Amino acid sequence: MSAGYGLSVRWSLADAPEGVEAALRDYVVGESMGKFARREGLSFKTWRMREGEWFEGTYVWATQAARDSFAQTFAAEAATSPGSKIIGSAPELIEPFEVVAIAEGPSGFSYGAGPGEM
Repeated sequence: MSAGYGLSVRWSLADAPEGVEAALRDYVVGESMGKFARREGLSFKTWRMREGEWFEGTYVWATQAARDSFAQTFAAEAATSPGSKIIGSAPELIEPFEVVAIAEGPSGFSYGAGPGEM
């Protein structure tokens, strides 16, 4: 039995414009978090980034049907998605995966914006 149904969407930042990292942070905190917090079937989403390397949305869905439906819809619109517009290119990877297990530590999940800069 799977703990969830994952999906990774990754963009390269290698050729992205100057300031893209700050623009992505602003978009995630100001718009994207609220949109996904209300998404039916989504267990959680994280936004990950390595400055100058890549930006990624990692999703965990409650059911395979919810994941696959989102993945199909997103793939059709990926090149014009808000992330693609900010970065200046379409995602280089849209990949489903199995979530084998999820362990929540004693500190629990943190909600909201991350530290901003490494």
